[in-house]
Amino acid sequence: MTTPLPTALARARSPRPPGPDIPAGHQVTPWPGEPRPVPPRLDRLLRLSLAGGRLRPAASAGALHPVNAHLLLGPDHPLPPGRYAYDPVRHRLRLRAAAPAGAPPGAVAVLTVTARRTVSHYGHRAWPLLLLDTGHAAAALALAGAAEWCPDAEPALLAAAAGLPADWRGAEPEHALAAVRLTPGPPDVLERWSAYAPAPPPAPTPHPPPDVLAEAWRLLGALPGTATAWRPAAAPAVTDAVLRARRSGEPPLRGTPRPAALHTVLAAARRAAPLPWEVLTTPAALAPLAARAAGQGWLADAGALLLAHGCPDDAPPALIRHAHVRAGYAVGLAQAVATALGLASRPVGSWQHGPGGPPHPVHALALGLSPRATPRTEGTERP
Repeated sequence: MTTPLPTALARARSPRPPGPDIPAGHQVTPWPGEPRPVPPRLDRLLRLSLAGGRLRPAASAGALHPVNAHLLLGPDHPLPPGRYAYDPVRHRLRLRAAAPAGAPPGAVAVLTVTARRTVSHYGHRAWPLLLLDTGHAAAALALAGAAEWCPDAEPALLAAAAGLPADWRGAEPEHALAAVRLTPGPPDVLERWSAYAPAPPPAPTPHPPPDVLAEAWRLLGALPGTATAWRPAAAPAVTDAVLRARRSGEPPLRGTPRPAALHTVLAAARRAAPLPWEVLTTPAALAPLAARAAGQGWLADAGALLLAHGCPDDAPPALIRHAHVRAGYAVGLAQAVATALGLASRPVGSWQHGPGGPPHPVHALALGLSPRATPRTEGTERP
């Protein structure tokens, strides 16, 4: 029996710990085809947003990086028009399917998630983190120069545009959650790409899906869309040096930043996502939230916490998707602003029910004056 999304969200926010780890599978989906260089027009954008191994510019829960980018390239690029899978570890593209004549101009990235990577460590708490990670990946692309994104399109349209197979034939499925316009193109670019036939699936996985993973697939498949509208990225202007330096600091992140700096970070988040936002700085405000942050007690000693809240367990499914993807996007932008201000920061994605603090936390960014040690990895801690 399929678990309703509100029930699953309540369970993800419950004190119940995740079960034992399962195999995380491939770090990059093994699509067939020879790797090809990234076109010069997209090289900087992808290097500063998604490229790397476990250490990447976009934050990810547990540094597991479940988000994949499928590039839809039109005839105005050096490579043949078609659908390409981006390999962030090797910084290469693999042609999944050539486009027939008449492919729309421009370049679009359809962002998908491979749920196993995050479920492998976070279990039943994973699926909201997948939505947050999608927002972070979109924010990284926006900070590197992408001008527009589409966070609310029907997942079926996104999947069709990316040419995802209807039958994965034993391969690890991907779920499409957002699109980012990398270079200018027509407003109906997703609809035009969706008219082309899907591409073949990758190689089958040797790991059978445990129940917790199958449930995550069902939940992601139940997420609806609302509108296919391209929205301005609203990303702050930061230097390439800031984008290269952006990393999640190792806790504790002590020392309260100046009010002007906190206001700047808060303003960046509010511009990016229409959610209730606030900045908490006092021990009386931080301690109750630290007790609800999935075992991350170090938050009680953080200098400040930028917090998005207001998505209750029984919110409509479209709002659950919207709130989490937008919150991840906003925290991704806010983290870049914090880096530009010389602050240490770390996203916090897992939240539990409990007394104290604003109701229904969705996502947060812990802030401090300086990290205790050199940052190692992106992501949030597991309890």
